[in-house]
Amino acid sequence: MLPLLLVLVLAVPLVMSTRKQKKQQAAQQDLQNSLAPGDRVMTTSGLYGTVADTSGDTTIDIEIAPGVVTTWLRLAVREKVEPVVETEEDAADEAVETPAEEPAVIESATAVKTEEPPTTAQVAPPLEHGKK
Repeated sequence: MLPLLLVLVLAVPLVMSTRKQKKQQAAQQDLQNSLAPGDRVMTTSGLYGTVADTSGDTTIDIEIAPGVVTTWLRLAVREKVEPVVETEEDAADEAVETPAEEPAVIESATAVKTEEPPTTAQVAPPLEHGKK
């Protein structure tokens, strides 16, 4: 009876983990097959972009910036993400904050004091060879 109980204790978690892996693989396969131009995606490396072309069997073209299209493996697409929608309030807040921030950046850039680099004598003392 004890060996049967031991086999059950080991077999049940193994079967459950196998089912979980199969579900994850099926979900990933569905994602790969459902990609279409215009979808906003995130790659496994964390890069966000918009799907530009899905005509390849194993590759996909992603536009990462306006006019910049890169080719990726389909497997590198981690998930679909919702496009960022900027509301009118957010745009108004950014328009008000941007001019106020620029002079501070310019002032701090002009206040930078430059120093001469230290000479080698100031950095480290000379090495003494041959003394014991």
